Amino acid sequence: MTGSLQEKNGKYYVVLNTRDSNGKRKPKWISTGLDVKGNKRIAEQILREKIKEYELRENLIHTDVLFSDYVLYWLNLIENSVDTITHQGYKSVANAHIVPYFKNKGIKLADIKRNHIQEYIDVKSKSGRLDGKGGLSPKTMKTHRLIIQLVCKEALKNDLISKNPCEFVVMPKQQRREPDFYSNDELQTMFNELRNEHIYPLLYFTVLYGLRRSEVLGLKWDSVNFDNNIITIKHTVVRFTKVVEKDSTKNASSFRSYPLTPDVKEILLLLKAQEKENRRLFGKQYIDNDYIFKWQNGKPYAPDYITMKFSKLLKQHKLRHIRFHDLRHSCASMLVSNGFELKDIQEWLGHSDIQITANIYAHLDAKRKKDIANSMSNLFSF
Repeated sequence: MTGSLQEKNGKYYVVLNTRDSNGKRKPKWISTGLDVKGNKRIAEQILREKIKEYELRENLIHTDVLFSDYVLYWLNLIENSVDTITHQGYKSVANAHIVPYFKNKGIKLADIKRNHIQEYIDVKSKSGRLDGKGGLSPKTMKTHRLIIQLVCKEALKNDLISKNPCEFVVMPKQQRREPDFYSNDELQTMFNELRNEHIYPLLYFTVLYGLRRSEVLGLKWDSVNFDNNIITIKHTVVRFTKVVEKDSTKNASSFRSYPLTPDVKEILLLLKAQEKENRRLFGKQYIDNDYIFKWQNGKPYAPDYITMKFSKLLKQHKLRHIRFHDLRHSCASMLVSNGFELKDIQEWLGHSDIQITANIYAHLDAKRKKDIANSMSNLFSF
């Protein structure tokens, strides 16, 4: 299969030299969406990918096709059948790690074996970080194995390999990480110190409702019902290689509603009044959208900004360092310390399975276990 780049109306097009059933040449034009100016290198890469994709799709696979090339084909194949963020994640891992490794090894798709994949897992676990500072975590390596497994599954489905070589691959043992959290006193101190910061309302919502970063940034005015005093989690904003806005939550149980407490309602009304004034001040320069938490000019906060800003504020105010996500853990800690059951915590945090809640937060229930132990010991005399 051959092809070339052509220019049309200031845009690059990939032209593949295909043939019809009679063997007559039939050029296939594919838009890259790229402007001609300054994009030739990217367009050439797209040309190479489209040639490989077409060859594989049309079953024009030669015995010498590289495993790395088939990974790229698979990424293109699944692009429209998986979630955008999921595809971003797969593509980032594949391009940064899997494709370069196997391309350098020159391993063919037809020759891929369990020992090749085991070696990859072992190498990346020991020295896979791109900054050269050691290996990748067991959790990260599970994602790598999943991608390779799905690629091999596709090849197996198309009779390109005889079995999935991911079977029996030994993965590094994952160490359990206990979630960090603030105590009630530490949270109160944090709120007192950060009360005048512009992200204070966002932090308050995060702690009170135990929201994920994607959920608090995804809050829109259509999520708020002032008449019935309810706020609903139904939008998310996430980032992997780019920011993606989604009218959906992580899972069905993440779609949940909370009551508007008087203090929350007061904060929302104040934010709405500030937004109205900012629209007036910025005029046509205002970035129009329905998000609640944003800059004065209307631009929504970026996920990475919130994470970094929170860390800087803790350091600036000499507060103990925790991650932004640990505010969610802090909410769970408060719920446990106030006597709420795991089922209550599961529903409040929007976990899909109570076992997830139990695995993460059961260690917080130490006081309740101590009470049980004391009650049991009082039943006997020693």
